[in-house]
Amino acid sequence: MKKKEKDALYTGSDTEGGITSGYQMNDGVELKVPYSFFGSIYDDDDRQAVLNAMKQDSQTMGPQVQLFQQEFADIFEVKHTFATNSCTTSMHVATQIFGIGEGDEVIITPVTFIATTLVVLKEGGKPVYVDIDPRTYNIDPAKIEEKITDKTKAIYVVHYAGQMCDMDLIMEIAKKHGLFVLEDCAHATGSKYRGKPAGSVGDIGCFSFHSLKNITTLGEGGMITTNNDDLVDRINRMRVMSITTWNPDDTEWTFGGYHLEKTDVKDYWIPSHFDVIDDDGKWGCNYRMCEAQAAVGRAQLRKLDQLVQKRREHAHRLSDGIRGVKGLTVPYEDENCFHSYHLYTLCVEEDELGASRDQFMRVLYREEGIQGILHYQPTYHFTALKKLYNYPDRLCPHAEKFFYHRELNLPMHPRLTKDDIDTMIQGIKNAAEKVRGTGVS
Repeated sequence: MKKKEKDALYTGSDTEGGITSGYQMNDGVELKVPYSFFGSIYDDDDRQAVLNAMKQDSQTMGPQVQLFQQEFADIFEVKHTFATNSCTTSMHVATQIFGIGEGDEVIITPVTFIATTLVVLKEGGKPVYVDIDPRTYNIDPAKIEEKITDKTKAIYVVHYAGQMCDMDLIMEIAKKHGLFVLEDCAHATGSKYRGKPAGSVGDIGCFSFHSLKNITTLGEGGMITTNNDDLVDRINRMRVMSITTWNPDDTEWTFGGYHLEKTDVKDYWIPSHFDVIDDDGKWGCNYRMCEAQAAVGRAQLRKLDQLVQKRREHAHRLSDGIRGVKGLTVPYEDENCFHSYHLYTLCVEEDELGASRDQFMRVLYREEGIQGILHYQPTYHFTALKKLYNYPDRLCPHAEKFFYHRELNLPMHPRLTKDDIDTMIQGIKNAAEKVRGTGVS
């Protein structure tokens, strides 16, 4: 590879996380509106929260975590919440709680980050992919039942871009077939379906507070939600190394020949500080959230409505500005949903535009200085998935057309200005006219 070609490739700049950390390029393009990997706003409230947490004796899973969980439960109208260190680990806990194991099948959308699939693979389950609705980009409920077999144990839905799935129909299907439902709410902090907050409808909801998301807890973080009392103890164990307390009903313990008799005196160190048990052969891990993250999470929650409202205002201004440009489709908002616009997805209809999505995106980026990125390549096209299950070609035609020919995500975060939005609108119009009719390559 020539040096010039190498320098033009994505490097992640000074990050180590690649696409999970940033999307900086070394290609000399002068950007007017870059794609930002910080999806929120930090202010003095957030900074003070960190400093206050640093003064505490407890630095992990302490009072800030407890308060964050309580406040999150109140806002999202759920009975139980459990802070974790990521949405991925939250979903891994849920997958273990559901008892997913070798040979079990889980219905999943192909249009999602690899994490939604990865947690199933880690437990030996098989992801079964169902195509998307080409208008909402969410899993198509009408196509779920045809993929259900006697091996199916759960349905994992993803509220793509911040618009929730058709949860009534999905829950009806799940009930009919005795399946668990996991809501992957990584995009949906602040979203609602028929007035119900994300994470309050399925058996378990899992949220992300990664730096890209609508609120963030210092770059990483997650939350598990549930209204099922029966899941509480197991969730607690799965996120903290299978730790539990000793059975208070025991009157005596014997360990390796050492005998400890219970008395009326309650010594906190007897028999020891904790016990460890498995849950049907499943073992927990360290998925805890630290106090500084939780403190910032509480500060972020206080401005969640404001942050989501800014996203919605930006999205609606963008849509109003480019709606009607032939060959471009702005996001559809389901009347049953409150869209929080984690992503703003613009679709290029190649036949109408007379040019390919990639031609349009290339001009938008190189000539107009507007950086878009793509979410998400159908998961079953990744090397490891093809190797493991050899999924057939054209498994989910709508999802494949969506990623390879239609979609791009424009910069969307609450720090955008009116000038940024107007620059994007004009740049999109310019790019469309420059490529119109040049032919689909």
